[in-house]
Amino acid sequence: MSSEPLLSVRGVHRRFRTGPTVVHALRGVSFDVAAGSMVALVGRSGSGKTTLLNVIGGLDRPDAGTVHVDGSDVTALDEDGLSRLRREKVSYVFQSFGLIPVLSAAENVAAPLRMARVAPTERERRVELLLELVGLAD
Repeated sequence: MSSEPLLSVRGVHRRFRTGPTVVHALRGVSFDVAAGSMVALVGRSGSGKTTLLNVIGGLDRPDAGTVHVDGSDVTALDEDGLSRLRREKVSYVFQSFGLIPVLSAAENVAAPLRMARVAPTERERRVELLLELVGLAD
């Protein structure tokens, strides 16, 4: 097992401009997360939790600092690299659901596996297992 952290955030800053006002959402955030760790990100509304997660997942770019996920410098990736990162390394569970309404539960679960080009038999096995885990197999 590597001694490198799975996630490394160093000196991350992110500002937003609202008219003449500059909002400092993140100021010099730095931390590491080891593989196999469970981490909770907590704070009051407006404290920068979502901004930090968006920077880690490459949905937003920091004004300064770096983010490394599993050895990849997220802040240096192009759009193809960011798509690959989100497809293979970083996942989100949003507060509001993002299901595709015309698809069944199984088809919604299979969609990212299909995009990752998982073979049909393996995809079906994973969909069945995942639906079973959350009590939706039937």
